[in-house]
Amino acid sequence: MTQPPSPIQPARRPLPSAETWLEGAPAPKPRPDGYAVAAFATSLPGLVPIAVVLAGIALRRIKRAGGHGKRWAYGALVVSLCWLIAIAVAVALNLIGEHRQGIGRTVPIAQVEVGRCFDADLEAATLRSVRIANCAVPHTGEAYAKVRAALVGLTEEQTEAVATQQCAGAFVEFVGKPYEQSDLDMYYVVLQDRAVADGNVLCLVGVPGTQLTGTMRGSQR
Repeated sequence: MTQPPSPIQPARRPLPSAETWLEGAPAPKPRPDGYAVAAFATSLPGLVPIAVVLAGIALRRIKRAGGHGKRWAYGALVVSLCWLIAIAVAVALNLIGEHRQGIGRTVPIAQVEVGRCFDADLEAATLRSVRIANCAVPHTGEAYAKVRAALVGLTEEQTEAVATQQCAGAFVEFVGKPYEQSDLDMYYVVLQDRAVADGNVLCLVGVPGTQLTGTMRGSQR
């Protein structure tokens, strides 16, 4: 007597172990130290002190715990060094420029060129010398024009009237506002007693007791 056929069983393959699944799969990359990444990020905009401190902390943490991120930390140090070099070059060029312009040098008032700013006591009875200053930083006054005036044979009062009139005409062209309407004071220095090609009266602008910042050209003050 034949036996009835057994029911068909579906073929089942055993599932591989978890270790078998992972064979050949790339291992996850270790994350770099957070301080190292922060150091590199802060070095890019030029926050050098913060970047250097963070890089130092990161390198110590990585050395002690065997972490990752040395490239980020060293990159931050390299970028910070580049910033320091750039700043040093800029400072050196600025100092060279100031030296060429005579900034910081004391000169007789007659040697002040038009457009130069200076430091001096504008309330002194006689202004004989000034110290050349950078117009971008606070200073006392600015030489804004040289004008020609026929002063030969004039009395002191007449000289004052003629020089003031000539400097007032140059004042409105320089400042952009008539002297009578300005909060700035005007001064003049007679350079010679006869008219010359580049002018014999040096015109100055300033405010006694206060300091100016930037050139007064076109300031409308």
